[in-house]
Amino acid sequence: MVGGAMLAIGVFLPWYGTDASNRFAQIDGRRGDLSCWEVHPILRWLMLLAAIAPFVLAYIIAADKPLSWVRGEMTAVTSIAALGLLFYVGAIDRPGDPGSAIKLKAGWFVSVAGALLMFWGAARRASSHERPRKPPGTI
Repeated sequence: MVGGAMLAIGVFLPWYGTDASNRFAQIDGRRGDLSCWEVHPILRWLMLLAAIAPFVLAYIIAADKPLSWVRGEMTAVTSIAALGLLFYVGAIDRPGDPGSAIKLKAGWFVSVAGALLMFWGAARRASSHERPRKPPGTI
């Protein structure tokens, strides 16, 4: 749950910073330190949805709800998807122009750490239960 909270908090912290010495450095016409909330209109909602996954898992565990999949598995998948999106917007296709004048700030790193912590916790939870075996020939 700590990872989910870190991911959610990271969305509102500065992710990108423009180079102050380069007057052409900007992200969507803005300069300075900008958060995911300010820069990514769709990704911000996806990150917040991913951040609630550990809390849903905690509710399922606390309420002892029956599931058709291993507990923690869906949270692990959600955190992997969040990590993929984070690495895409941070390393591959960073917003702003020129790309060399846009630097990553602490909020992006907090979000990555939160998603990694989510994955670690979910994978640990999923591995604590053995999958039920099926008879041969069934899917």
